[in-house]
Amino acid sequence: MFTIDVEAKKNKLTPTNLDFMGVSYKNEKSNVVFPSPSFWLLEKFLFYLQANSKKKKFEQKYNMRPDYLSYDEYSTTVLGPMLMYVNGVFCVEEFKDLNDIIIPKLSYISEILVDKFRELPIDKLEVINW
Repeated sequence: MFTIDVEAKKNKLTPTNLDFMGVSYKNEKSNVVFPSPSFWLLEKFLFYLQANSKKKKFEQKYNMRPDYLSYDEYSTTVLGPMLMYVNGVFCVEEFKDLNDIIIPKLSYISEILVDKFRELPIDKLEVINW
């Protein structure tokens, strides 16, 4: 079972890369759980995601922790960089003291990922757990 601590420790070992979110997200059994948006996909659908979002008051517990907000909203930390980008925050140190935060609805995120599912090898795609 993954917890936010396990995910955060695993992700901190990954080299900084804007497309880290890219191809797939896997659990301990190597099943594809969530292919998250790559940077170019976020850029292409930025206004679409912003228009199909909910606004929420920013809580202090998320200061410099977009991965925690991602976990609380989507049950995965992998969408932390997407939350930063959609809110116009490009550095984790600036992800603090915001008034409101834009949180794209998961159904719209999954809609822009339809093409990404086709890129993944079908034999590896055993389960998608939203």
